Amino acid sequence: MSYATSQAANPYASFGSSVADAAPAERTAFVRKTYTHLAAAIYAFAAIEWAIFSMFDVNGFMERSINDGSFKMISLVMFFGFVGVSWIANGWARSDTSVGKQYAGLFLYVLAQAVFFVPLLWMASHFSMQVTDGQAIGVIPAAGVATLAIFGGLTAFVWMSGKDFSFLGMWLGVASMAVFALIVASMIFGFDLGVLFSVGMIAFAAAYIVYDTSNVMHQYRPGQHVAASLALFASVALLFWYILSFLMRMSSRD
Repeated sequence: MSYATSQAANPYASFGSSVADAAPAERTAFVRKTYTHLAAAIYAFAAIEWAIFSMFDVNGFMERSINDGSFKMISLVMFFGFVGVSWIANGWARSDTSVGKQYAGLFLYVLAQAVFFVPLLWMASHFSMQVTDGQAIGVIPAAGVATLAIFGGLTAFVWMSGKDFSFLGMWLGVASMAVFALIVASMIFGFDLGVLFSVGMIAFAAAYIVYDTSNVMHQYRPGQHVAASLALFASVALLFWYILSFLMRMSSRD
């Protein structure tokens, strides 16, 4: 794909030059801001989860919703609500007119992710993995470490290769529609997507990390560090979700 073609297909290049054309100092500042904001989003996510589980009776709510059969409907509402809020948050984060709106979009997205993760984290808190010497470790910290390790490795790969992986965008978009349809169908009809789906989604999230990291190098404009950090956070959260799901399935087989 030529540079002109990739720019035409790139939703981040609506005006101005991309970070690839910026001066070295400007590129360095953009990258530093992007990953600083990503780290802040991850810490904010953890802090919001801690607040939710500390301030609200999550255990009682989950047990009641499972026992009275309302959990399926709640899950559907949460899923479609999350999709809608994500669309709004992404639009705000890409705002060209207001820096405040960009930060509001990032915060809104982190908050939506934190709320959406609550049921999974509640279920995951009941699982552990056996390690050496008969010791056990919770699947949540194990998933967190695995997520950071994979993210770090993929990030290093993209930066060392220097390649533009924006061509993945079209394929990821098509795959996203198929994944969306499968998830909605499983929630409506109540069938289990299985462990292979979790493995496939880990690979899918990894591909998105490669794509988003490449965009940080080649596609975003220098002032879009908030939108870039949101995209990376979304990919990291997706990876964490399915690594956690995979580990829960594996631990339940022990």
